[in-house]
Amino acid sequence: MRRGFALWANPSSPHAEGRAARAALEDARSRVKAALGWPGEVIFTSGASEALAIGLGRAKTARRLVAAAEHDAVFRAAPDAEVIPLTDGALDCDALGRALAQGGSAVVALQSINSETGTVLMPHGGCPAVAVVRGAGGLFLADCSQSAGKVPLPDADMVVVSAHKLGGPIGVGALLVRDFAMLEPVGGQERGYRQGTENLPGVLGFAAALEAGGVESWPTTYPDRYEFKDLLRRDGELLQLGPQCSHIVALAHPKLSAAVLLIKLDAMGFAVSAGSACASGTLKRSRALAAFGLDEDRAARTVRVSLGWNTTVSELEAFCDAWREVGRG
Repeated sequence: MRRGFALWANPSSPHAEGRAARAALEDARSRVKAALGWPGEVIFTSGASEALAIGLGRAKTARRLVAAAEHDAVFRAAPDAEVIPLTDGALDCDALGRALAQGGSAVVALQSINSETGTVLMPHGGCPAVAVVRGAGGLFLADCSQSAGKVPLPDADMVVVSAHKLGGPIGVGALLVRDFAMLEPVGGQERGYRQGTENLPGVLGFAAALEAGGVESWPTTYPDRYEFKDLLRRDGELLQLGPQCSHIVALAHPKLSAAVLLIKLDAMGFAVSAGSACASGTLKRSRALAAFGLDEDRAARTVRVSLGWNTTVSELEAFCDAWREVGRG
């Protein structure tokens, strides 16, 4: 990012400084594609929310279909979308097939990993929903905000990525597109598919974070993170809402509400959230937990505990001690 600030100029300007900035931007684009193993196009955005707005708002389809447990940003991007329910911790493919059979081209949005529960909705071995969508001639949009840089990208027509979720800077992300022809252009920057001057320092930081290594480079290993889950089970209910990833935990307390847990844990130096982390300041009822079939009482006692690229084993141990102490309180 320091390099980006040092050579900053508008990448769309024709002068020498602008051309140098453009060259750095395009080099970063190639690096992001290589790091993610993406063969198509990359549209840099201000983050996942804007990427969702572009993918859902400008897809050349007549209809928008979204899974019931999607992030609120999906529903803001497609407020009139048809909602497909979940069954047993997975997208209901029968319901999806019936919805697609009603006719009209459609784009279908699904998180690869749910941001509140850690449920893996698009398994590494392939997601049945993709075949259903492709069979109906639709487009598949995968929200990989929680999985990009941690697991390989799924088979999708469009992929949403957020830099800060993988150790990069805030305020930058990308919409990966197999073919620009899937989207209506609007003019402006990013080949005419996004308006606004490109965030060159952020993009360079995004590329650098990807190249720094994925989940294998974290201070915690998979065994560390699964041992952490086992310890938490002793003093609370670890929600198993379908197949789970290793870095996001939905944890229900036997007695205390999520609001009380947030206050107590915050006072002990731990930052957890209730519901979507982006909206947890409101402490509103979680749309995602309801979509997974969690009853209102348990949902009200559930917090999200998530691990990142800089979380250490000692921090996991300290949190288990704090959770045990909260339980005694």
